[in-house]
Amino acid sequence: MMASTDLLQKAFSAFDAYNSKDPHHEEFQGQSLAKELLYAMRMTEKLNAFSAHSPEHVQLAARCQHIGRWEIPRSTYPMDRKGYLQWRNELKTHHSKIADRILAECGYDQSVIEKVKFLVLKKQLFQNPETQLLDDVICLVFIHYYLDDFAHRH
Repeated sequence: MMASTDLLQKAFSAFDAYNSKDPHHEEFQGQSLAKELLYAMRMTEKLNAFSAHSPEHVQLAARCQHIGRWEIPRSTYPMDRKGYLQWRNELKTHHSKIADRILAECGYDQSVIEKVKFLVLKKQLFQNPETQLLDDVICLVFIHYYLDDFAHRH
């Protein structure tokens, strides 16, 4: 059996390879990176800064919580609050299915995969401390990297 840290790096590499297919790019430190790859790296960075000793399944969930996001464009839903919430719910399911497949291919057991999916699906938000931790990191990443641009557009 592969050591936990090796397995984690294998999963991160697989998530990153998947997110590298994102056709949308952002400039970062002089290079163009796939948008969701950069987002995933930022999630890991913020999680490590905010909660340095998070369990492995939380680290995995942070790295893949937007995996394949570009595959379901926002424009495919009505541009109102109801449409936004429908889109977000479909995305969570989409992310969890991709994560399930990749984690199984990497060799994770089903109990870890279920914990990752639970977090990616944002189950028991406000009640489960790990779901809340993931959501807090999402907010920190948004505020640090995306709020200014969002505010200018809206």
